Amino acid sequence: MTASDAALKATPAVSVNGDLVSVCVGEVEVLRARFADDGIPVRECRAPYLHPLRTLSGGVVTGHRPHDHRWHKGLAMAVPSLGRVGEPAPATNFWGGPSYVPGRGYVDLDDAGRIDTTSFDVLPDGTITADLAWVAADGVPMVGEHRTFAVRDVDPDAGCWTLEFRSELRVLGPDPVEFKSPTVLGREQAGYCGFFWRGPREFTGGRVQSSTAAQSAEALMGRRAEWLAYTGEFDDRDGFATLAFIAEGESPEWFVRDDEYPGVNPSLAFRQSRVLAPGERLELGYRVVIADGAWSRERIARYLGAG
Repeated sequence: MTASDAALKATPAVSVNGDLVSVCVGEVEVLRARFADDGIPVRECRAPYLHPLRTLSGGVVTGHRPHDHRWHKGLAMAVPSLGRVGEPAPATNFWGGPSYVPGRGYVDLDDAGRIDTTSFDVLPDGTITADLAWVAADGVPMVGEHRTFAVRDVDPDAGCWTLEFRSELRVLGPDPVEFKSPTVLGREQAGYCGFFWRGPREFTGGRVQSSTAAQSAEALMGRRAEWLAYTGEFDDRDGFATLAFIAEGESPEWFVRDDEYPGVNPSLAFRQSRVLAPGERLELGYRVVIADGAWSRERIARYLGAG
């Protein structure tokens, strides 16, 4: 195989089939984006998401509607409490499932929102773009989103590729809105809010590493780190996969679980709410390196430093 043949084989190929967008590297579909609700129940918050994500060798690294949390869908933007500032509760649940209510715990409420796809497109460089509307439980659009994502830096020698994901949020109405996690509302160590990865069930009990001295899910919960990585072992095939998560800008507070289920979220509002005023733009950017194998902390740091 010539160098040009190898480069061509490692070039992502994007295809569209209705409301699905697929990205393949060689014979492997490494990313599938879903822009329709697929008949998802209303209480799960109908929204676009990415599933499956795969390593270059074909290992699936996302979970979809697991029995413990049916509203977890691959990799998605999700917010458990989004309300208009100054308006009485309840806010809208853009996470899915029951909502956390102070003094009552998790309660099933009729408060699920939805994220509608207004349009999506594929640019010549392979970037997928989408314009979305976050519609509150009362049917009124609250937030507009412009989302882009792409498969980048395919590296067959290293056995990895990188998901680049950007989201720009803006208020659609005249009032500011407020993003909250259950920890903001009073539940300890439940600061999930925003860009959320749910791993496959067999990754439960995986290895968590970071750019800091903290090297476990328990130690990293709610802590800041430049990057966080999760390594899991497959059930139906030999081998491991490692996902390294990086957020642009200031190091985020991380929500991470490895015992109850595999999940990683650089939280938007772990301990404090995030207010977005009309006219403001909340610009978010993330990279996820998806690699075959159980990468060491040193290898992750070296690769990210090189990138």
